[in-house]
Amino acid sequence: METSSYPPELARIAHGRDFLNTAEFARALGRSGQTARKNLSLSGHAWGIRPRKVGGRLLWPVADIARALMGGAQ
Repeated sequence: METSSYPPELARIAHGRDFLNTAEFARALGRSGQTARKNLSLSGHAWGIRPRKVGGRLLWPVADIARALMGGAQ
């Protein structure tokens, strides 16, 4: 997905990056970070989005977040 097609608020949060941390991911979806981590723990994904684990941190793909915000998530 091309970055110019991202929702404006998501583009502002991402600042051109490909991944967001959990707090930024949750803010983009209007949820709390704790809710995102709980959903991930219970189902292996949060709102249809699976993060990557890098150095003990969860990084959420901006392209998948954009798809979810535009109604294309599972």
